[in-house]
Amino acid sequence: MADKILIIGACGQIGTELTLKLREIHGAEAVVASDIREGAEELMQSGPFEILDATDEPGIRAVVKKYEINQVYLMAAMLSATAEKAPMKAWNLNMNSLFHILEMGKEGLIDKIFWPSSIAVFGPTTPKDHTPQITAMEPTTVYGISKQTGERWCEYFHRKFGVDVRSIRYPGIISYKTLPGGGTTDYAIEIFHEALKNKSYTSFLAKDAELPMMYMDDAIKATIEIMEAPSEKISIRSSYNLAAINFTPEVLAKEIQKHLKDFEISYEPDFRQQIAESWPSSIDDSQARSDWGWKHDYDLEKMTSTMLKGVGERLEKSTK
Repeated sequence: MADKILIIGACGQIGTELTLKLREIHGAEAVVASDIREGAEELMQSGPFEILDATDEPGIRAVVKKYEINQVYLMAAMLSATAEKAPMKAWNLNMNSLFHILEMGKEGLIDKIFWPSSIAVFGPTTPKDHTPQITAMEPTTVYGISKQTGERWCEYFHRKFGVDVRSIRYPGIISYKTLPGGGTTDYAIEIFHEALKNKSYTSFLAKDAELPMMYMDDAIKATIEIMEAPSEKISIRSSYNLAAINFTPEVLAKEIQKHLKDFEISYEPDFRQQIAESWPSSIDDSQARSDWGWKHDYDLEKMTSTMLKGVGERLEKSTK
């Protein structure tokens, strides 16, 4: 049976690019995008789209039935900085959406599920350098608490009911195609827009706040690769550590200055600095590399030049 894929939260930062890539691979009609609102023109026009609330179980079941869906990518979530402002709303969205999909997996309505976790599952007691796959996890944010809880439920549903659920802990994701969505690592996207528009940027993180990051193309590649891997290769059903590059705002600014000599950065850390301090500065993802062959393509240099080119072209288009 050919794969019929539903992406819930398709208009988000990762969802948009994931949808387009999966349509490229499987064909436009095989990938149904859905979100609570309409998204970018390219996403809306490239294949089927449904308005869908991630917490609306009857609505999701109706779409699964209508399109004979057998794979779900549940990308809807309220991210770290936004979730701190509306804790119960974030918990409701992040957890109930997952329960609905896991239940459908348990019932055999869906064959395979992807659910993203995050480095937010870690906390101040976690080793900060080369954070191991299995380690102390005491998250201090609403987002992190919901993701850690979700990991435990994913593993439980796999062990107890055989649900084929797969997950990776995303680091900070950087892309020029979609705008930031309220995350603590969003400075690493904003900085490129401000560098090209105003030649200066005020970072909401301290200059030495090192965090694990990843260029979007690598995140999409990892997401698709883990879903395409044979089931026996997936030894972790909570969520895999995933890594690519680590840097601080200061290091990123210096890399940008190699291209834009007059770019200046200043620092005014806000509440997001505290969140960043509770997260790892680098991740050990050797399990993902050995289990299903993960490897990243983008280093800091390649990511920076790609972002400057991409953001520059978009800014040029928007002023025409």
